Amino acid sequence: MLWEKTQEVLKDTLSGSVYQLWIEPLRCLEVRDDSIYLLSPDRYFSAYVAQKFLSIIEATVKEAGSVQRRVVICEDERVHTPKPVMQPKGQLRLPTVPENNSSVRALHPRYTFDQYMVGDCNILAESACKAISADDDSYGPCIYINSETGLGKSHLTHAIAHKVFAESPMTRLHYVTAQQFAAEMVRNIQSKTMDTFKQKYHDHCDMLLVEDIHSLTGKKKTQEELNEVLDSLIKSGKRVVLTANQAPRELVGIDSEFRSRMSSGLVTMIKAPDINTRLRIVERKAGTHQLGLAEEGVNYLAQHIRGDIRQVESAIVAIRAKSRLMGGHVDMDMIREAVTSVVGVGQQLTIQMISDLIAKQFKVSVDDMKSRSRKRQLTFPRQVAMYLCRKYTDDSLAEIGRAFNRDHSTVMHSIKKVTNLSVRDTSVAAQMELLTGKVKSL
Repeated sequence: MLWEKTQEVLKDTLSGSVYQLWIEPLRCLEVRDDSIYLLSPDRYFSAYVAQKFLSIIEATVKEAGSVQRRVVICEDERVHTPKPVMQPKGQLRLPTVPENNSSVRALHPRYTFDQYMVGDCNILAESACKAISADDDSYGPCIYINSETGLGKSHLTHAIAHKVFAESPMTRLHYVTAQQFAAEMVRNIQSKTMDTFKQKYHDHCDMLLVEDIHSLTGKKKTQEELNEVLDSLIKSGKRVVLTANQAPRELVGIDSEFRSRMSSGLVTMIKAPDINTRLRIVERKAGTHQLGLAEEGVNYLAQHIRGDIRQVESAIVAIRAKSRLMGGHVDMDMIREAVTSVVGVGQQLTIQMISDLIAKQFKVSVDDMKSRSRKRQLTFPRQVAMYLCRKYTDDSLAEIGRAFNRDHSTVMHSIKKVTNLSVRDTSVAAQMELLTGKVKSL
């Protein structure tokens, strides 16, 4: 089939991640003498593919079929006309309502609320974003989200845009990075068209999404302009979502009035996901990439990749690519190699790594340490493992407790017990010194 041949060529031409993200989701609807119709997930996906890959797709179609055909990317399986016409869903524009003038970054097709993995680390941010996208003012008209890189800020802002355009397509939504806002302002100053710029953001905007506010550090004029925009929109009952890598009070080089304005609504932080959330993220990402992982592999990825969620996807893409070369087989060596390539050899210590070491040193199994047994030969290794996990990992008492089928109070008791024994008993102190050295060398 023509499209299947085209895909094979594109798979060799494009990088693996680009092919999986932007070509693999396309499905051939119909092939005509002069055209080939491809179905995409949504109109934003269509727009991005048309902008970035249409020329190479058309050239490859010709190469695969020996005939020049126009490639038409559409979102409706019913192909009646040579040029698909998109009908608005939901709202219709009244004659007195100005035409939509939204300006939106290219939206990732998978960055939707359905695909967002919710845990204790991000539930408030996710709930607030869902509410504001539905024009629910439960959390106020302004939301400020901060987190480290790769924890889901962009996923949430993309999800808001997807939901707004799906349910209220006439919403005048502007979605930019702070750098883009600054560059647009400079262009309008240079061309003496600041009136147009102000009208766009003050008068023709129902919802504003601005990412990476921290990049405005030291840019006083841009801060003043954006502060005016925020003031105008919030007072008019419009919706605003801002993201940054720090809370407003922690930003350096930010005007106090602008800082105050950003803090006028909900300020929430997305924290690094806990082990349970990481396990679900790994399972979801593996499923998305059609990669079968055993429980051991899922646990290893979740234990060793602790922060940036993009690193999880990168590791899974690497595992999938290598498994294809091995006939679909996935083993732990392959997973360890992928983790090392993503995280590096100096990865953080994990509960699993420390548990394995202690079990080996005391000649017991990890499962025995996790059992309910209170035998001395198991109790002491378990307490030592908990003590070292608390000392050398970032996991909470609750997370360590769950790893050993205990609660956080048991972990606290174990830490106190080992600490006291190390002070009173020189043999225990010597043991702990030896084990500490082995943990540091992992």
